[in-house]
Amino acid sequence: MVEIWQKTLNWEPSIQQQDNFQQLYELILQGNCQLNLTRITDPKEFWEKHLWDSLRGISSLLLSEKSKTSKYSQHLLSSSPHLIDIGTGAGFPGIPIGIVAENFNVKLLDSTRKKINFIDTLLTNIQLSNIQTIVGRAEAIGQNPHHRENYDIATVRAVSNASVCAEYTLPLLKQGGLAVIYRGSWTEKETNTLESATQKLGGAIESIEQFTTPLTQSVRHCLYLRKITSTPAKFPRAVGIPTQKPL
Repeated sequence: MVEIWQKTLNWEPSIQQQDNFQQLYELILQGNCQLNLTRITDPKEFWEKHLWDSLRGISSLLLSEKSKTSKYSQHLLSSSPHLIDIGTGAGFPGIPIGIVAENFNVKLLDSTRKKINFIDTLLTNIQLSNIQTIVGRAEAIGQNPHHRENYDIATVRAVSNASVCAEYTLPLLKQGGLAVIYRGSWTEKETNTLESATQKLGGAIESIEQFTTPLTQSVRHCLYLRKITSTPAKFPRAVGIPTQKPL
């Protein structure tokens, strides 16, 4: 897949990164027998829908040769950015990001302890020291002073609707930080709803990017939200409320 990496992202993984991706794939296949981590087990499908998709979302930050002048990277608050991946599940997009961006301090958040225990073992086996895990709910973590407004980047993939994702991510970001929300389809009506929710949370929509996956030609979107001002203390609301009553 090296040629496709280069063609689509203007980047290719090192030999070590390719080895790490392979180990990740094999360990998730093993863990899938007990935990039902993912329905995606075919090698090419795994590459496209888990590895490529995870890195495409943050390609402007860390993959392009021009990333140092990217409109996203200009606003990063640290040379060693702190990133939190909310509802990480089997570790996507957080683990592929951590494999590629060794200078990133990555936290993987999930409410299911069994999944986090599995990821801890996986991280030890692959020797990924820049990635750690947290067991918890985004609503509670967002009100925790150790985490609130402590991150430069927050990612969220395959979790609820976009307004809920905004409420999960923006309280965790420092001012100037960036939320990256991974989506499939997207409409203008959804943009209007998200814009309203984002403003209430102290953020703004910076851009919405549409792209096509390289193997199956599936249309995907990434939503980029910039943290402008402090999020009001009432957000995120109590556990379960954001999904029951989206902003």
